[in-house]
Amino acid sequence: MNDKAAKEGGDDAAAVEVAASALAAQGHATIRCHNCGSPIIGPYCAICGQERDTHRRSVWSLIGDLFEDIVSFDSRILRTGVALMAEPGEIATAFREGRPHRYVPALRLYFFVSLLFFVILSASGLAIMQFQMVATPEKVVHNAQGYFVVTPHPAAGEPTLMPISKAKAEEPGSKFAFSEETHFFSPVGAYHSDLSPEARAELLNYSDDGHPHTKAPADSWFEKKIMGAVNRLAADPAALNEPLTTWLPRVLFLLLPMSALLLMLFYIRKRKDFYFVDHLIFSLNMHSFVFIVLIVAVGVSQMWDESAVALGAL
Repeated sequence: MNDKAAKEGGDDAAAVEVAASALAAQGHATIRCHNCGSPIIGPYCAICGQERDTHRRSVWSLIGDLFEDIVSFDSRILRTGVALMAEPGEIATAFREGRPHRYVPALRLYFFVSLLFFVILSASGLAIMQFQMVATPEKVVHNAQGYFVVTPHPAAGEPTLMPISKAKAEEPGSKFAFSEETHFFSPVGAYHSDLSPEARAELLNYSDDGHPHTKAPADSWFEKKIMGAVNRLAADPAALNEPLTTWLPRVLFLLLPMSALLLMLFYIRKRKDFYFVDHLIFSLNMHSFVFIVLIVAVGVSQMWDESAVALGAL
């Protein structure tokens, strides 16, 4: 430290001593910094920057602080909610313009609303999605044009005719067309599989159009995984809920920087004005908005048609 810096440091310490003496004369309590011993006349030491509050307190004091925070209801929460739902981009703009303290920090907001969403699902016993496999019995007809599988229409209307080979038509056993009914935010166990053993056996050999293969599927690793998932869904419509709940937070967290990188590509010509962290803040708030919409959808789907709610949320 040179002589000039030492002199400035001594002047600062002297000024703090004078200010502390003036406050003490007016009846204000002053304490000494635990780090450098200088008087502290504010929340931080003017000499070394040590914080006055050591945050050491009893459990009851912590509970009191928490209760005070809840009752006071920081106005930032209200402003953040209004900005997030009614002013798209405002929070990211505020961060870029140097006024972020008006709103809840983007990362804290994301963690809070995402955690709240999954806690609600877990506590209420709801599944994000359930896939109920449905088997519709078919019959084979033969006419001058060939062999056809007749599938009854689910609603009133003409049945569906699907041409098949003679060899396939003459195979023993019942024939089915398969479809799935997707249910959003319904209680786990609300839907059950009604597939017969014959339908379940045939399900593991179906093609993308909902009708049986004309040959056995390949034994690839990918197809084995797909058939394993189909088999689990045939037994339990909520079989994929646990993997979804486990992997969805991880996937979304990985999507945050990817989304920011994509935005950065769109703004590549303005890279001097928009840093990566600006795009990351926008991405965090966008994902927070999605979680808030999902939380609302969870509640509304318990009262209205779940398919309509899912479409509205989308």
